[in-house]
Amino acid sequence: MPEPRVASFPAIRGALKFYQIASIITGVMLLLLVAEMVLKYTPIGLELFLGGSGGFLWFAEVVEGPEGLESTGDGLNVSLGILIAHGWFYVVYLFACFRMWSLMRWRFPRFIMLALGGVIPLLSFFMETRVARDVKAYLSTRETAEVSAATEGAR
Repeated sequence: MPEPRVASFPAIRGALKFYQIASIITGVMLLLLVAEMVLKYTPIGLELFLGGSGGFLWFAEVVEGPEGLESTGDGLNVSLGILIAHGWFYVVYLFACFRMWSLMRWRFPRFIMLALGGVIPLLSFFMETRVARDVKAYLSTRETAEVSAATEGAR
């Protein structure tokens, strides 16, 4: 596999920062989504609403209807909002993963692992930590080697 060019190191640092932010937001949204699904699809049977007849922030019961589960709440369905927000932000997260993967010139299985961070709860937090550590160590090592090579060449 070819190594990243030294000229791309500033772009790699920017992509890393974007990836770190995207992975944290995606991880938090995924945890909220899991909590929402547990509330809705277990015997608890609740959905979160903003406004409406129940007040500012309240839970409404979910009942079995002719077309599946139906909410009994009115107002803004926060549970549905979490679902939609996570879905759209996962697209941003995939872009961040692709950019990081392509700039670092990693193998394809690494991209798959990065992408899974947005669908497996807590994985994005672990991947973010590992990727940041690996990329920073790689850049540091390569920059040190480049400086050493330049110093040797100047003698």
